[in-house]
Formats: sequence, structure tokens, C-alpha cells
Amino acid sequence: MAEAIPEPVLVTERDGAVAVLRLNRPEARNAMSPELSAALGEALLAAEADDTVRAVVITGTGDRAFCAGMDLRAFAAGRTGRAPRDEVRVAVSRLVDGVYGKPVVGAANASAVAGGFEMLMGCDLVVASSEAKFGLPEAKRGLFAARGGMFLAARIPVAIVLELNLIGDPIDAERAYGLGLVNRVVPPSEVLPVAIDLARRIARNAPLAVAAARDLVKLAMQDLPAAQARQPDWRARVFESLDAKEGATAFVEKRDPVWQGR
Repeated sequence: MAEAIPEPVLVTERDGAVAVLRLNRPEARNAMSPELSAALGEALLAAEADDTVRAVVITGTGDRAFCAGMDLRAFAAGRTGRAPRDEVRVAVSRLVDGVYGKPVVGAANASAVAGGFEMLMGCDLVVASSEAKFGLPEAKRGLFAARGGMFLAARIPVAIVLELNLIGDPIDAERAYGLGLVNRVVPPSEVLPVAIDLARRIARNAPLAVAAARDLVKLAMQDLPAAQARQPDWRARVFESLDAKEGATAFVEKRDPVWQGR
């Protein structure tokens, strides 16, 4: 009898200019094992290096969780796996920190807690299942949200950030939407299609202009004077680009623009 081939911990697919990355450990609520973290980092590097990829969608398998964060079983057992290449580890860190090199849409097919929630908060846009819950329960496990969870006060009131971190109870999708943490709340079956549609719409825009907007908006959230100082460089680069000329020409000629990214 042939031995069953194990399922990959990460499934990658393409939808035109959109790369779709699906965390695939449903039996463990898509928790980030060393293997999954390494696979995600490799996929992020590949998408970043591929000029035909204009946007990335990240989702999870199943209806139990988008991602439950760090695999606590592996952590408790002291299992770290083989250390990934530095570039791979850094790629995941850049995603969580919101500074990954391409636009990312998070498709929260179900609940996201701990590092899974922090990963979503690193995405540029988030589509959430109406059944999803979000939280930072690390204090209940003797830990703390060691990445973006500590810095959410740049986005929402500090009292809410402290509630999430000190109490550790989750909030539902509607409250997350009301706080501005997610962009859309839709039925579970619509999460991935809506996320891919948003990614396609980003991908249709001029990549240099998108890069400028992402960089300046995110920098302004942390350091407004630095963003204001950087804007003239981006303005010169974008407004004098071939894409800027192409955008105007395509508008006049009533056709779709053909972007070169320069």
C-alpha cells in the first residue's frame, strides 16, 4: 500500500497578478510551527522577487482559525526546528511588522489570535469572516504580544490596546470593524473571493504609485515629520516616471494603462 503523501503546511496559488498563500495546518488551528514559518518566509521571498506578482493574499485553511499564532505545543516541547535562512526569517518579520515589499491583503477565514492577529495587523487590508474573533491572549499563557500587538496604539485608542493585552479576551469581527482594524466583514464563504478582488484592484494600479502610498502612509503613522521629509523624493520619482506619463496617456486615449513600474 502506497504511503500517503503529507499535506504541505503552506499552499501557494496564483490568480493573475495575485499570489495566494494559505496556511495549511487546520488540525492545529494553522498555528505557526517552525516548518510553517519557514515555508511562509520562502513563499514571501519568492513573491517579492517575482515582478509579475503585484499583490499577495494570505489566508488559512478551514473554519476554525486563520492562525492561532505560535505553536505552543512546539514551544513547550522546546522544538524550534532547523533555523531558517536569515532572509526567510526576516521576510516573515517584515510581514508582521507591516513593511513587506508588496501589498498584502489578509483574508481572515476564521479567528486570529496572538501572532495570527499580529500577522493580520501587518497586512495592508483585511477581510474578516463575520464569525471571526480577534485577540491577544498571550498574558493568559505567561507571555506577551511581542510584535505588533504592543504597538496598536498607533491605530486604535490606548485603552482598547491595554484591554486586549492585559485581559486577553477576544473581540468579534463587528467590533474590529468599528475600531478600524479590518476593512470588510463578510460571510465566511465570501472572505477569500472578496480578498482576492481587493488584491486584483490593487494590482491593476501603478506599482510605483502604490509603493509610494504604502511607504508614506505607514511611515506617517509612526513618524509624521519623517514621512513629510521623504515625500518630496517620492513625488519626484513618481510624478516624473514613465508610469505617470502612461497613466495620463491611457486616460486621454480611453484605454487601460500598461505599467512598467518605473
